Parts: sequence; structure tokens; C-alpha cells
Amino acid sequence: MKIRAIIHPAEEGGYWAEVPALPGCITEGDTIEEVTANLKDAIEGWLEVANSRTSSTDQIVEIAV
Repeated sequence: MKIRAIIHPAEEGGYWAEVPALPGCITEGDTIEEVTANLKDAIEGWLEVANSRTSSTDQIVEIAV
């Protein structure tokens, strides 16, 4: 899966990043490499929580665009 993230320079130094497609999925790091690694962890965590919120009557579908 590919997903877009936006990496911003932080005012206090380092970087912070957000994933517009996943509300509330943000992270930070001192370097581009660190913020990129943290993004992977943040996205995986966000998706894990989202997937755990389904009930037995929910239907899960995958859609490619």
C-alpha cells in the first residue's frame, strides 16, 4: 500500500509529518530518516486501531483507485 504523507520543518528544529488521508495520524523526528521511520509506525498503528473497531455486522471492503 502506498499512502501520501506531508513532512514539514518544525519551528523548534527537526520535522513533523501528517497523513491527510488518516485524520490524526501525525508524528515527528529530528531527521528526515527518523520522521520517515516514525511515519511507518504511526500509519501501522493508526490502521491497527481502525481495523480493531469493526463489529460482527460490519463489512470490510478494499477499493483500489
